[in-house]
Order: sequence, then C-alpha cells, then structure tokens
Amino acid sequence: MSPGTATHGEPAHRWAARWWTAYRQTAHRQTAHRRTAHRPTADRHSPDRRAAHRKAALPQAPHGGGPAAVGRLTVLLFAVTCGVAVGNVYFPQAVSPVLADGLGVPPGAAATVVTAVQLGYAAGIFLLVPLGDRFRHRPLLVTLLAVAALGLLCAAAAPGLPPLVAASAAVGVATVVAPLVGSMAAGLVPEERRGAVSGTLLSGSLGGMLLSRTFGGSLAEDLGWRAPYLLAAALTLTVALALARALPRAVAPVPSRQRYPALLAETVRLLRTEPQLRRSCCYQAAVFAGFSAVWTAVALLLTGPVHGLGAGAVGALALVNAVTMLCTPFAGRQVDRRGPDAVNAVAVLTVLVAAAVLLCGTRGGAVGLAALVAGTLLLDVGMQSGMVANQIRIYTLRAEVRSRLSTAYMTCAYLGGSLGSWAGTHAYGLAGWPAVSALLALLAAFPGGDLLLRRRRAALRETAPRKAAPGKAAPREAAFAESAPREAALTEAAPPKATPRKATRRNTGR
Repeated sequence: MSPGTATHGEPAHRWAARWWTAYRQTAHRQTAHRRTAHRPTADRHSPDRRAAHRKAALPQAPHGGGPAAVGRLTVLLFAVTCGVAVGNVYFPQAVSPVLADGLGVPPGAAATVVTAVQLGYAAGIFLLVPLGDRFRHRPLLVTLLAVAALGLLCAAAAPGLPPLVAASAAVGVATVVAPLVGSMAAGLVPEERRGAVSGTLLSGSLGGMLLSRTFGGSLAEDLGWRAPYLLAAALTLTVALALARALPRAVAPVPSRQRYPALLAETVRLLRTEPQLRRSCCYQAAVFAGFSAVWTAVALLLTGPVHGLGAGAVGALALVNAVTMLCTPFAGRQVDRRGPDAVNAVAVLTVLVAAAVLLCGTRGGAVGLAALVAGTLLLDVGMQSGMVANQIRIYTLRAEVRSRLSTAYMTCAYLGGSLGSWAGTHAYGLAGWPAVSALLALLAAFPGGDLLLRRRRAALRETAPRKAAPGKAAPREAAFAESAPREAALTEAAPPKATPRKATRRNTGR
C-alpha cells in the first residue's frame, strides 16, 4: 500500500477530512445535549421562559427589586416630559378668551376646546396607557409624543371651531405620556424612594400645567391664538427626540400575554375588585373637577367686566401659582412618613379653605385680585398633595398591573376634570363666580366626609367596650356561670380521694 492511500484505496486526505467532519458533528451534538439536559424540552421555548430571559437581561438595581434605579438626570428628564405632555392639555384654558375673539364665537363655545382636550385625555388614558404592560416604553413614548405634535400642528392650522375641537380631542388622546412615565419610574426605583420620585414627576406635571397657562396666555395675547399651538408642537417634538436618545432600550415591562380587549376589561375589573383604587379615584375625581371648574371660569372672570383684564392676566396668575409645584416632593415625603390618609385629610381641608377665600374674588380692585391669588394658591397646594397621596396608595397595591391601576386612576381623574370644566363654565354663566366657589366646596366635601366617616369608624373600633350590654353577661362569663354549679355538684358527690402516705423509715421497716 502506497503512503498516499487509505485502507480501501481511498486517498488519505479525503479520509481524514471525512473523519474530522464526523468528529465535529458528534462533538456538537454532545455539547448541545449537555446544555439542554437540565431543563424540560416542552418548556424550552415557552413564552414564560422567553419573558424571564428578557427580564433577566435588564440591568438589576442595587436594591434587588428590579431594573436599575434611575439617576437624578433621568428623573429630571422624566419630569420635563410629564410637564410638556400635561401642558398640552391645559394651555387652552388661558387661550380660550383670545380664541373666542379670533374665531368670532362666544366665550362659552370657545371653552368647549378645553372640555374636548380633557375628554380626549381621559379616553387616551383608558385606551392607550394599558399598552405600557405589553410594549417597550421607549418606542411607545416616542410614538405617542410624535402623534401629539402632529395633532397640535393640525390644531394650529384649523380654519374654524369644529376642526379645532376635533384636533384638540386627538391631541388629548395622544399626549397620555405622563401616566406611562409615572408607572415606569415607580418600577425603576426602590420602594423607600417611590414617594419622593412620584412627587418629583408630579412637580413636573404640575409645572407644565401652570407654566403652559402662563406662556400660552401671553403668546396668544401678543401673537394670536395659533402661536401657543405651534410652540407646543415644537416642544413636544424636542422631548420625543430627547427620550429616543436618552431612554435605554432595556427599559421594558415584563410583557403581558393578555390581548388588548382583555387589558381594557382588566382595568374595569380592577375598579370593581380593588376598594383602595375606587377610593383614590373618587377622591381625585372630585377634587380635580373643582380644580378644573375654577381654572376654566377664572379666565372668564379676569377678562370679564368685574376686572377687565386681558388673557395675559390669566398667565400671570398661573405663573404665581407655579411656586406650588415645590410642595409635591414634600407631600411625597409626608406620605412615606405618615401615610396617604393623613395627607388626604390636609389636602381636602386646604381645598375647602380655598373655596371660602375664592368667594371674595368677585370684588373688584386689589382685594379681589388678592383673593384670587391666595385662593388659587391654596387650591393648587391641596390638589397636588391629594394627587400624590392617591397615586402612592394605588402604586402599592399590585406591581404586576401598575400601568392598568394608573389607567383606571387617571381616567377617573380626568373624566372628573372634563366634567368640572363643563360645570364651571355653565355655573359661571348661570350665577357668576359665587356659584363656581360653591361648586368647589361641594365637590371637596365629598372626600372630606368620607375621610371623617372612616376616621370615626376606626375610633369606634378602637374604643369599643369589650363588655356586653347591661343585663347580658359576656359569652365567656356566661359560660363560666353555667358551668360553676355543675362543677360544685360533681365535687360534692365524688368520694374523697385517698391521700398517698409518704414513705418513712417506720412503715418501710428500716
């Protein structure tokens, strides 16, 4: 046999290549078998395992509770995002007097723009926020902000009131970013920081709410009612680009396997099954309805015959109230320390005092303006503190459905706000500013009365006498009284027992 051939006449190099290929295939099969032998084959490609791998791929937080905790700059970006998104809902309140003049419609008809955007916001919260439990937050947030910017551009180009109302409703549906950011941030921070971070995000939301009125009214008075819509569109696009660049791709919820209709039904079911959620929703809907009624009607009061000011006065009043957003982190720390109920009680009391102070706003001159400034300051502080307390109450219920809890809560709150805007406009048209102040007091009395009843019941449970009513023995004492005669009779009838004698030396024989 020649050196260049194998056993059966095959060339040596071909035989070696075939042997090496078979060896590599066998080694690969053995390695794959060793890797998969420790887990069942049926569970290898299941959706639960894929979800667990995606969750494990997220950076873990130092506190061990989930994804990595966000830093201060990220929280600041989240707060600015919330402010821009919420500001899109509220700057029409200051623009409506100029809008009425620009389109040639009555002030009450122009106020329907405010109601439309708040109704759209409530619908968007119910329809879109549950998607935060299914999709990654980064593309979802960027897409919603882009659609909101497009709606603002359409509103700026609206030729009349009906197209403007439709575009405003579309903006409200799309600008539902703040609840998504809030639920996302609540899952990224440890529990002991949740109150402070929620307060910071709420400060951003309320800052956008107040500052949007300030700049919206001033821009509308100087450049026309279309200018605030153009500026809002530019800011919304800027925030969308910043989130697309800064938000990590790994920030994602554990994906829910429920279909979209099931997610909506789950939101309604949570309202039925979670009493603390219903309680928070009712509290915030009532207070927020009064808040929206006051801020919708105060534009009519300031630009009316009592004060005779322009739309810039509404913006200046909102600018003064912007300092109240500093109280929300303090309210969050108080909730962490004393609980939501204590902060809710103080918030409702503050709103009731605000209603009494605002009643003096019908006076002309400096006295009326001072009453409006002081009353709106108290109203903003009470509403913000109550919102922090209610949000933290629902965020501690069930972490796996946090977006749907936020959906139910914010939907109820903004439904109350839209109804409050409508009721405030009609109350002002019927009986003037005193009717608006009375409406605010009536709405704040509902959560205040519920808190008093709950506190009264808790005090009665703590101080309830443990003894039975007069003439009736307590169950334990009655049982003892019935068993005592029987035990005495048995003791008398029984023969005496012999007492055992002690063993001594005498009776043992020692």
